[in-house]
Amino acid sequence: MKESAVNCIKCKHFYVTWDNRYPNGCRAYGFKSKSRPAMMVKQSSGMTCLKFEPKAREARQ
Repeated sequence: MKESAVNCIKCKHFYVTWDNRYPNGCRAYGFKSKSRPAMMVKQSSGMTCLKFEPKAREARQ
């Protein structure tokens, strides 16, 4: 069974930092990195990100 890739940009825990060296952050795991946090989680643990939660959609008026 193929695992689907996690898109950090669509996760509510993802944020862009002011740190030029580590521009991507994850509030759920509490770290910043050069690449997307889900990629770092996969590299370090061998598992896909377990803390992914989709962002809440804003109501359009």
